[in-house]
Amino acid sequence: MEQEVQVKENFDYKKIDEIIKKYKKDDGMLIRILQRTQEAVGYLPLEIQSYISEKLGIPISTINGVVTFYSLFTQEQQGQYTIGVCMGTACYVKGAQEVVDAIRDELQIDVGETTMDKLFTLKTSRCIGACGLAPVITINENVHGRLSPADVPSILYKYIKTHKKTRVEESLSKVGDKNGA
Repeated sequence: MEQEVQVKENFDYKKIDEIIKKYKKDDGMLIRILQRTQEAVGYLPLEIQSYISEKLGIPISTINGVVTFYSLFTQEQQGQYTIGVCMGTACYVKGAQEVVDAIRDELQIDVGETTMDKLFTLKTSRCIGACGLAPVITINENVHGRLSPADVPSILYKYIKTHKKTRVEESLSKVGDKNGA
């Protein structure tokens, strides 16, 4: 008989405690605490929701209700780059679905999923207010407009290249630190 082993993640609970301490007495503090915690950790799994529930004395059902109600919160680990494809009317009419399909094909993930290397998460959204640039995607805070499916590989490549360059620089920095010590 196999037993399922659950691996606990190593979250920075000291950082979460600091966030709770800073905002605990503010009006509307729960959303602010959840936002800051998600910024620090990247997402809000049940383990963290339970921790916040215990620290604030708020039922886990209330916290989970807030996390699941607001689309800005996520319970799943996200990629370094979140791709948001606008599916508003202008974008949709001008080919947003084909852009989604191209991204899905290129990254081999579906909407709502994250690549295995945790580099990209694919989401769709309602109108983002850039109708004149339709169809539009956002990658984190960067807006890419007037897209066709053929544009997708080169856009994604820029982010992959930036990620690899950053990792090489970090590795070289660590080697330099070891040699300099």
